[in-house]
Amino acid sequence: MSHKFKIRQMVRLRQPGFSDARTSAGGIYEVVRLMPADQTGELSYRIKSGAIERAVRESEIRSL
Repeated sequence: MSHKFKIRQMVRLRQPGFSDARTSAGGIYEVVRLMPADQTGELSYRIKSGAIERAVRESEIRSL
């Protein structure tokens, strides 16, 4: 299985939560690291917006 998104690609959360209202550029993130699959087999990523960095599953983000 290969990652759908690449390092330095700009993405947006599919369903931003309340805490994401503080992120810069309206919830736009940059992919900073490709992570291995979790227990369910879904690939994950580290994404960053300003000083906020978080881990997300591939199903939680979409391309711009």
